[in-house]
Amino acid sequence: MIANSNYKDLSLEFWANVKLLNQRLGYTKRQTDKNGNFQFVVPTVNQIIEVFKEEGLNPSKLIEDGNLTSFGQKLIGYYKFRSNALITLVEPNLMNKDQAKELFYKMKKDYKPTCPLPLNKQTGEKKDHAFLTGMVNMIIEKNKGNLPCDYEPMQLTALTENKYPVRTLSRRVDGAFPSVIDPKAIWEIKEYYYTTTFGSRVADGVYETQLDGWELWEASENLNRKVDHYLIIDDHFTWWTLGRSYLCRIIDLLHMGLVTEVLFGKEIITRLPVIVKQWSTLTGYNDTVAIAAEE
Repeated sequence: MIANSNYKDLSLEFWANVKLLNQRLGYTKRQTDKNGNFQFVVPTVNQIIEVFKEEGLNPSKLIEDGNLTSFGQKLIGYYKFRSNALITLVEPNLMNKDQAKELFYKMKKDYKPTCPLPLNKQTGEKKDHAFLTGMVNMIIEKNKGNLPCDYEPMQLTALTENKYPVRTLSRRVDGAFPSVIDPKAIWEIKEYYYTTTFGSRVADGVYETQLDGWELWEASENLNRKVDHYLIIDDHFTWWTLGRSYLCRIIDLLHMGLVTEVLFGKEIITRLPVIVKQWSTLTGYNDTVAIAAEE
């Protein structure tokens, strides 16, 4: 999923209001709709007035004479867009463990990969490959041609000038292209196929992505160094049944510009090959190498 152009490059003031209203009103409604589907909160004029009144805040930038201002209309438009995107795009793409396992082993048979296929951190009968990570690695290997790639960075991402470090990120990422030193793209993978509760580890993953995003934003602003930042997540039960509020936060991060693109579950099949084939243009490699990546 890429950001909707109508809600990109908005002020931090806009996002301050999005987050404040969600904190007070929640992200999802307790009841489902008539078809049993989850519903996401879209604030009404009266709810906005009530929240601001309770907090001793002035709602005049959002509401004037009982009507939404242009700023308020943009805000409510975003809530409606976010709700629709989650229901029509995100939820249908999220897989469960069995679906991911079947797709992983089919891909492994068809692709015959030589890239790393790491194991998960489970024990006993649950011990198996990390399905999403393995599929991401296989798709990258199949589509990158002769270009280098670091599938398992074991060090912090660093940006350099004249071979001297000028920025180092605070966290290790799950993958970097072409290298963890001066990457053109980095990615994080959050697969939670064996999770039974939405614990702090899952929530922390969202905030870690936000931290990386802010550090990359700072490097872009002050060093003019652009690094594409991808978030790849899956597991229907964890994210949809238990963690819909965090899906809302992820959509917010995407539109705040802290993530270049988010791939939800099966989206890796259609979007990741396109992204990888674009990387040759990011690196500035010569045409010969770029053509090899396309074959």
